[in-house]
Amino acid sequence: MNHPNPTSPKKLPAFNEYGAIGSLLFGALCWGIIWLPYRILAQAGVAGVAASLYTYAMVIVFAGLYSLKHWRGILNLPLNFLWLSIAAGWTNLAYVLAVIDGEVMRVMLLFYLSPIWTLLLAHVWLKERTNTRGLMIIASSLVGAFIMLIDFSGKTSAWPLPKNTAEWLAMSSGIAFSFSNVITRKSTHLSVRKKSFAVWTGVIVIGLILMPLVNEVFPAPAMLAPQQWLLLFITALLILTITVLVQFGVTQISATRASVLFLFELVVAAIASYYLANEVMTWNEWVGGGLIIVAGLFAAFNHSDQ
Repeated sequence: MNHPNPTSPKKLPAFNEYGAIGSLLFGALCWGIIWLPYRILAQAGVAGVAASLYTYAMVIVFAGLYSLKHWRGILNLPLNFLWLSIAAGWTNLAYVLAVIDGEVMRVMLLFYLSPIWTLLLAHVWLKERTNTRGLMIIASSLVGAFIMLIDFSGKTSAWPLPKNTAEWLAMSSGIAFSFSNVITRKSTHLSVRKKSFAVWTGVIVIGLILMPLVNEVFPAPAMLAPQQWLLLFITALLILTITVLVQFGVTQISATRASVLFLFELVVAAIASYYLANEVMTWNEWVGGGLIIVAGLFAAFNHSDQ
């Protein structure tokens, strides 16, 4: 679980293979419904930034107690840890803020534009050549985003741009996710444990910076009701479990298979948002979202598994 690189494509024992697939599907399931507890907390007076600070602080405490012996040398971490922390921290925090106020599927589909940004960043930063399939990924994502974002009714701006703050946050979260992917690809010297702590501490740091800038009241611990503490605790435990299981999954099977399994999150989100939030997608959102998913599949099979 702490190996920094995926395993070679040799045949795995059946238990490890099925366990990895189950771990990734469970992670996708949880990420597809993680918006629900945050929305409940926001309605109860614990807004997005405050809820994220509480939940990720709990995650760090849980994981820190388990990994006490690994705290030595915490001040000697490489610079990549800092950049990964910032990028991944914004990814998670912006995503939470987006799904609280925005339409779940639009937010997730805008986040899934990340293959475009990853390809462009890898081309510029890692000097990876963009082949024909990569150009097809970019084209499919851009056309999908155009169809999904354009207002065919003419009631709003004709420009195919995000229509509110939540959707801008979703897009920025996808861009930050791409940055974190590229940084992770360059940081093979960092273990899975260090990368996980980078994500969690990044959310705390970004949240503390944003707290004075947003129109939110940070509820003191004594002000939280037992039901709110229970929901925060469950959410934190869920985030910690997701992180561990997903890291286990991606170290056991190929990156291509893992990327395809992650798309299960969109299926879960579509069903959950329909039944739990009464959100219905329009025809152009279905078409545009379908093209974005196709781009995601192309990106998965364009990814090297070595």
